[in-house]
Amino acid sequence: MDIDHAVLLYKKKYKTESKEFMMKTLLIVSHPDILESSSQQYFLSSLKDFDEVTVHHLEGIYPDGNIDIKKEQDLLKTHDRIIFQFPFYWYSSPPMLKHWQDVVLEEGFAHGKRGNALKGKEFGLVLMIGVNEKEYQAGGTELFSINELTKPYQAMAHKTGMIYLKTLSIFQFAYMEEDEKMDTLIKYWQMLTMENNTSLASREQWLISRLKKAIQRMENKKDAEIFQFAIELIEENRSSIDGLKIVLDQVRQTY
Repeated sequence: MDIDHAVLLYKKKYKTESKEFMMKTLLIVSHPDILESSSQQYFLSSLKDFDEVTVHHLEGIYPDGNIDIKKEQDLLKTHDRIIFQFPFYWYSSPPMLKHWQDVVLEEGFAHGKRGNALKGKEFGLVLMIGVNEKEYQAGGTELFSINELTKPYQAMAHKTGMIYLKTLSIFQFAYMEEDEKMDTLIKYWQMLTMENNTSLASREQWLISRLKKAIQRMENKKDAEIFQFAIELIEENRSSIDGLKIVLDQVRQTY
């Protein structure tokens, strides 16, 4: 099998498998004064065109603190990935999110004999942190790492049967340069919408998906053509790589 034939086989396979599963993400945000937070506004305002992400600000929905437990549980059931986003206050979340955990993740729903509503879903944290990253280690002013300090959330995910994702820690956002902010924003989008797979193929597929969504909203035909050309380049490079893998597999099988 030559490389050209292998590429054709990949393209045929790619077309039949390109209808990807649309993951739905529930972004549970907790912040008592969110309009005054530049970091929260920066990231949340970027999600206007992300139809697969539900932004759920607890303090905004329940200003009196009276949480509708049934509504919250139904919301959890209809999403595949659950993300907590909050400022890292005293090594924990704002009190509203803790209250939400206490009343919503009750026995019989999230844990216990019949509490399997969250089993198999993905769970992660997006943390806004005002202290320099280097301080979260032995010898630093905070002494412990973020991984150590978030053990209660890891335990919660384990108890409820959820898959714990790598935490996205955003350190000292206000001091970031613009290019660093943009790099962090892309990681944020990937945290919310990309499958739990950091391979090159997965990241390429995620980028293609975002470009296609952008094209659908474009009014400028020239811009849309540029984005479409970018998609074709990514797919062509990926098909060539996969085609080469097929050839190498055939060679190994032959010898």
